[in-house]
Amino acid sequence: MKIAIVDYGSGNLRSVQQAVQKVAPQNTEVLLTNKPEVVRLADKVVFPGQGAMPDCIANLNNTGLREAVTESIKQKPFFAICIGEQMLFDHSQEGDVRGLGVFSGDVVRFPGDMIDENGVRLKVPQMGWNRVKQTMKHPMWEGITDNSWFYFVHSYYALPKDKAIVAGTTFYGLEIAVVVAKDNVFATQFHPEKSAHDGLRLYQNFMNWTP
Repeated sequence: MKIAIVDYGSGNLRSVQQAVQKVAPQNTEVLLTNKPEVVRLADKVVFPGQGAMPDCIANLNNTGLREAVTESIKQKPFFAICIGEQMLFDHSQEGDVRGLGVFSGDVVRFPGDMIDENGVRLKVPQMGWNRVKQTMKHPMWEGITDNSWFYFVHSYYALPKDKAIVAGTTFYGLEIAVVVAKDNVFATQFHPEKSAHDGLRLYQNFMNWTP
């Protein structure tokens, strides 16, 4: 089995690669790649991202990876992470850019006046651990307890038009969708590679997932 981790210049992806390698079955090739042909030949694709949405979209276009990524989304198990998840939607307020349009909806910035249950103003970006409520039964959740903790770093979040694709939510000033899933695509706003045991379990589940 070949797993492609898409490297379109969005940051240091070694932690993603190490996490996937740690849980990958024997005889699995884990390939951190910026080559479209390698993405096309992979059995499964991991699509991470960090940084600003306009830069990520531009890098995806400039590297020639966009077409290979969109083909993979239609054809094989596909796991998108952080900005990778946001890029699946129609449009982002960050830089006023169009996404890949896989899912209908917008990516919007957190309001600046959010407060927690004690009346303390919440910081933007959200940086740290938060619980994720599972709102869909899915093979990717196998062995992960509902309301488990995952690690977030983000100022923007997705607003899916189709609520049926929401597989997980969290509360940070307001309830937001942080996991979406449909057919062969599973995408998280949080970083599994920074989320200890449960994050590794997500990658392990992806290795076993046959949508």
